[in-house]
Amino acid sequence: QVRLVESGGGSVQAGGSLRLSCVISGLPDDNYCLGWFRQTPKGREGIAAIHTDGTTLYENFAKGRFSISQDDDDKNTVYLQMVNLKPEDSSLYSCAADPKLSAGWCKLYGTYETWMNVWGQGTRVRVTS
Repeated sequence: QVRLVESGGGSVQAGGSLRLSCVISGLPDDNYCLGWFRQTPKGREGIAAIHTDGTTLYENFAKGRFSISQDDDDKNTVYLQMVNLKPEDSSLYSCAADPKLSAGWCKLYGTYETWMNVWGQGTRVRVTS
């Protein structure tokens, strides 16, 4: 059974940085498309996604301040580095995955919540002004 566990959330002042982690386990094989999402008043918003092979996808608003990556020694740990945080970035951040998506589909749909079928519990980020 595929499982995702997030960590790294917390409280930070505006302009600060945080790095969120998502550990994925129980994969049937060495393949996943993993995305980071956050909750907004309009619903869940995709931020960035990464495939096992390192292919990445970013939503426009995330380019420049958010960076998704895999751990150098363990591809099953995925990070979301966030810099120059703003109060409006405060949210519940979740990672989600589909263990069957190819890199090509991940690059197109990795930030679409309807394409993800396994979700973590989320980690809370609070940015104070």
